[in-house]
Amino acid sequence: MSVDRRPRTSFTTRASRVLSGTSAGRRASTFAEELRGRRVPLHWTNMFGVVALACILVVFVTGFVLMFVYTPSSTRVTYDGPYLPLAGAEMSKAMRSTLRISFEFPGGLLLRQAHHWAGLLLPAAIMLQLAVTFFTGAFRRPRRLSWLLLFGLLITALLGGWSGYALPDDMLSGTGLRIVEGIVLGIPVVGTWLSALLFGGEFPGRIIENLYPIHVAVVPVLLVVLLAARWRSAYVTKPAQFAGPGRTEDRIVGVPVLPDLAARAGGLLAIATGAIVLLAATVTISPIWLYGPSSPGDASAGSQPDWYTGFLDGALRLVPPGWEFEWLGRTWTLAILIPLAVVGLFLLAIAVYPFVEEWVTGDHRDHHLLDRPRNEPTRTGIGVAGILFYASLWGAGSADLVATHFHLTVESVVAAYQVLVVLGPIVAFVVTRRVCLALQKRDRDILLHGYESGRIVRLPGGEYVEVHGSVDADELPRLAGPAAAYSYQARPDENGRLRLTERLRSALSRVYFEDRLEPVSPAGALTGGEGDGAGGAGDDDSDDAGGRADEAMARSGTTRAAGAA
Repeated sequence: MSVDRRPRTSFTTRASRVLSGTSAGRRASTFAEELRGRRVPLHWTNMFGVVALACILVVFVTGFVLMFVYTPSSTRVTYDGPYLPLAGAEMSKAMRSTLRISFEFPGGLLLRQAHHWAGLLLPAAIMLQLAVTFFTGAFRRPRRLSWLLLFGLLITALLGGWSGYALPDDMLSGTGLRIVEGIVLGIPVVGTWLSALLFGGEFPGRIIENLYPIHVAVVPVLLVVLLAARWRSAYVTKPAQFAGPGRTEDRIVGVPVLPDLAARAGGLLAIATGAIVLLAATVTISPIWLYGPSSPGDASAGSQPDWYTGFLDGALRLVPPGWEFEWLGRTWTLAILIPLAVVGLFLLAIAVYPFVEEWVTGDHRDHHLLDRPRNEPTRTGIGVAGILFYASLWGAGSADLVATHFHLTVESVVAAYQVLVVLGPIVAFVVTRRVCLALQKRDRDILLHGYESGRIVRLPGGEYVEVHGSVDADELPRLAGPAAAYSYQARPDENGRLRLTERLRSALSRVYFEDRLEPVSPAGALTGGEGDGAGGAGDDDSDDAGGRADEAMARSGTTRAAGAA
C-alpha cells in the first residue's frame, strides 16, 4: 500500500514565516532589503576597522570568562600553588587568582594571553584608523562626529588597557602604579586628594578594588556605546570613497552591504580572531610568575610600560631636573605639570583638528570624495609632524634601554630626544610638504605629457627623443590633483574693523594654501584617445619633438613595408 508522503518544511523555514508576519520581522526584512541596495566602496584600509572589531570581540569573550575566576582583592595570602619558585611567598589574592588561572585553570593561560594580546592590538588598530581618516580627509563634514567617536574609542581603549595592566598585582604593574602615584601627588593643590581617592589611602591602598569596576564595567559600556554611535553615524552618512571612474560626490561605486561586504568583513574578522588566538597560543606575554608579587618598597629594574602608554612615560623623562618653583606657599613641579600639559594639548589638538581646519580653510561643504595625501601637503605635513612628535615621546620612554644596549650615557640619549621632540616635527613638516608638492608636479607632468615608456626614437635630423605613453582614462581621476581652493580673506565687522581672529584666520589660511598647484582640466590631459607622444618638459619644443617622433616612426614603418614587398 503506497503512502503519500509530503515533504516537510524545515524548522528555520517555518520560523522565518512566523517572524515575517510580525512587525519586528517586517522591519528586519525592510532593513535587510535596504542593505542589499546600499553600496560601499572597497579599499584595503577597511581592514583596520575589522581588526579593531576582532580585538574587541576577543577582549569581551575572554574577559567574560576570566571575570568568574579572578579575585579583585588586595588581601595578602601565602602562595601554595604548583609553581614552586614562588612557594611560601606572600602576595595579594589578585595575583594568587591570576597564577591559578595561568597554571591550574584549564585553558586559563591561553585566555589570559589572548585577552592581553587583543588589548595591546586594539589601540594600534584604532590609531591606524585615525591616521587613515586624517590623511585622506575623511573627518570633514559630514563625518566630524565620527572622528570624535573614533578618538573616544582610542581614549577608552587606553583607559581599559591601563586599568587592566594593574590587576595582576605583580612587581611590574606595582612599579607602574608607583609612578602613577608620584604623578598624581605632583599635581599642586589637588594632588594629595586625588591620590587618596584613586588608591583609597596610602599606597598601594585599595587600588585593585578601585580599578576593577572601571575595567569590567565602565570601559566595556563605553566601548559598546561608542561603537553603536559610530555605526549609526556611518549608516546615516554615505560612505566616503577615493576618486575613480564613475565616482562622484553623489554617486558611490562599490559592492552591496549584503551579502558581499558582510561576507568579506566576516571572513576577515574570523582570520583576525584566529591570528590573535594563534599569537596567544605561541607567544608568551605578561609572565607574572617571573616578575614576582608586588611590593610597595621594591621596583623592577628596566621596567617598561605597555607600548601604548610609552609616550606618557617619555614625556616625563624629557623634562630637565630641577624645574620647580615656590608660589602661594606651594611647590609647583614643572617636571610633572609640563608633561601633563603637553600630552593634554596634543590629545586635544587631535580631537579638535577637523574643526580647526574647517575654520582656517572656510570650507563648510560636505565631502564624500577622499583626498590623496599628496594633494593636501599642509595637512599631510601636520600629520607627519604629529606622528614624529608622538614617536619621539614614545622612544624617550625607553631611553635607559637605548643607553644600555648601545653603550651610551643616559644623559646623551635624553638630550638627543629633547632635540628631536622640539626640532623633529618642524623639519618633518617642511620636508613632507615639499615632497607632496613634488609628487603633485610629477602627476601633473604625467597628465600633460603621458608616461615615460622607455622607447627612444631617432628623428631624421639625428635627435633622440623618448616616446611617452598616453594616460588611461581610468587613471585620470587619481592623477587629477587637488581641487581648486583659495585662501580665506579677512572681512571687517559691522563697524569696519578687522578683528584679531579674522587676521589670524587669514594668515593661517595663506600658510595652508601656500604653493598650491592649480588643477589640470580634463581637456589638457593626454589620454588614450590622443595617441602617443614624446616629451616631458611641458614646452613647445618637446611637443614638436613628439610630433617629429611620430612622423619618424610612421616613415620607418612605411620603409619596412616597402622592403618586405
